[in-house]
Amino acid sequence: MSFSFHTDKPRYFEHQYSNSKSYIIPFIQKSFEIKNTHKVLEIGCAEGGVLKAFTDLGCHCIGVELSESKVINANIFMKNEVDNNLIRFINKNIYDLDFNTEFASYFDIIILKDTIEHIHDQQKIISYLPQILKNDGVIFFGFPPWYMPWGGHQQICKSKFLCFLPYFHVLPVFLYKSILKLFGETNQKINDLLEIKQTAISTIQFEKYVKKANMNFSSKLMYLINPIYLHKFGWKPRVQLKLISKIPFLNDFLSTTVFYLIKK
Repeated sequence: MSFSFHTDKPRYFEHQYSNSKSYIIPFIQKSFEIKNTHKVLEIGCAEGGVLKAFTDLGCHCIGVELSESKVINANIFMKNEVDNNLIRFINKNIYDLDFNTEFASYFDIIILKDTIEHIHDQQKIISYLPQILKNDGVIFFGFPPWYMPWGGHQQICKSKFLCFLPYFHVLPVFLYKSILKLFGETNQKINDLLEIKQTAISTIQFEKYVKKANMNFSSKLMYLINPIYLHKFGWKPRVQLKLISKIPFLNDFLSTTVFYLIKK
């Protein structure tokens, strides 16, 4: 089936902007004051919708994105901000030596929104981020725990049934692959979904990686209903019950996204 918002880039941009303005920024500001002097980096920025909420506050932003087409769209959607030197989009890998050299201890805020679950060596990037973060800076992570109902990103499936089928992504690979084939998914789509399965991350794994990187947790918030679902499906956001949030492993199964704010 694959929903229209996956291909309607202006609409996707507006969704990300609204979500960032209404939920990400308030979450950060509860424990970290965002100032117009701050320098903000988003890794995996796509078309830049998340960062627009920060440029609205006067922050100077940099968006890094591996997809050239997304960077082209970002420069179109945020032309005014680009022209006014509020934002710059870079089509490269953050591990490139010149990036690290130019931006060593540079950023006040680093954002990874729905990105960490697509990265293969998650421990590597979490350990790398302090190199480009100021000593008093913060890192925002927002991602769907792997064990949540649609943690396999099955909403990109062609099959309408599989789009809404919860939890089947946690099945063993051979069963998962067989179901995808049975419902007519293409080889490319199956490979994409299997790659997401390979990079799956739970909150328990994530928190272990953060601790290994000698960073500290500033705040955490789990959602029963992801705020972005308001735009995608018309579902009103719901914060997870505090009792459920405190139960490891179970909370991943019952929460559709989690926000973290991390400090050095």
